Amino acid sequence: MSASRFTINLVEGSVAISFTPQAAKDLQLALSRLMESLKAIAAKTAPAGRATPQKPMEYQYTGDVFLEIFCNPNIWSTPFAAKVLITLRDDRIRLTTEAELSRLVEDVNQYLEQAV
Repeated sequence: MSASRFTINLVEGSVAISFTPQAAKDLQLALSRLMESLKAIAAKTAPAGRATPQKPMEYQYTGDVFLEIFCNPNIWSTPFAAKVLITLRDDRIRLTTEAELSRLVEDVNQYLEQAV
């Protein structure tokens, strides 16, 4: 599978990296699991019921650059409020920033639609 450009829309601006369709499918699966964790936490917001702490999502991809996406679902009230921490680095530059989870899901879906 050949790599093509994957654009990640950030809170301010965007960044494009070389990415493979298989890596995008792996990221899509990780994001889907994260959304399920966030939904489980949101469903247990009643005063009597405490939500079971969920494991953080950590996704890593190594290609032309190293991409890491992290999110602790326990700190967000809903999936729509959630943000992810994105780190991109290579031997010359390191970028650490936030992106909205819902926007990242859209970016991955759009990439996969174009890659097919």
